Amino acid sequence: MPPELPPRVIERRETPRGEWVLRERDTAVGKVFEVIANGTFLMDSREATSERALASLALAGRPGARVLVGGLGLGFTLRACLELDPAHVEVVEIEPALVEWVRGPVASELGDPLADPRVAVTVGDVHDVVGQRPGAFDAVLLDTDNGPSWLVDPDNARLYERDGLERAVGALRPGGALAVWAAAAEPALLDGMAAFLTDAREERVEVRREGRDLDYFIYVGIRPGT
Repeated sequence: MPPELPPRVIERRETPRGEWVLRERDTAVGKVFEVIANGTFLMDSREATSERALASLALAGRPGARVLVGGLGLGFTLRACLELDPAHVEVVEIEPALVEWVRGPVASELGDPLADPRVAVTVGDVHDVVGQRPGAFDAVLLDTDNGPSWLVDPDNARLYERDGLERAVGALRPGGALAVWAAAAEPALLDGMAAFLTDAREERVEVRREGRDLDYFIYVGIRPGT
């Protein structure tokens, strides 16, 4: 297999959170988009197994759900949610550039989930937004960073602390599900969720990326009540 060509920069954007870059590269499996934040690789469009698992665990048995997704990324988690027949999905993304890229250059290759009439976009900090939506959702999915041990944005640490988890749980209806994506095992996060949720558990997702076998983790639990 020939080596991949270097990536091409589609857009470079200076934001209040630093420099964000959208790149694309041609690979053996087709065009791949990459997002780089302050020189650190953040995400790409090679593989979406864990995003589909995140949506499936949160929305299982919840057709017609009202859903909040924290973190748009390249739209994979949102797309996975839309395949599970929700009534409404609110996506909260702090970086306007990502919203513009998913609607713009990324849409031609990956589709435009933001065009779905069931979707609303809020540009803001999900930590603040969940505190403003008490009891509004059947599922809250947090895919905003790489988990508490590997933060791209230090401000996201508060999402995984007691106040952040309490806010996220408060945005759920009784019986609703909170699901959190992480790039590594996070036993402290599981303990924190168990303080507010029933059936709090860790789900390991095996993914193969660029010839390597990786494990990602999803933490999910249910708000008590009926």
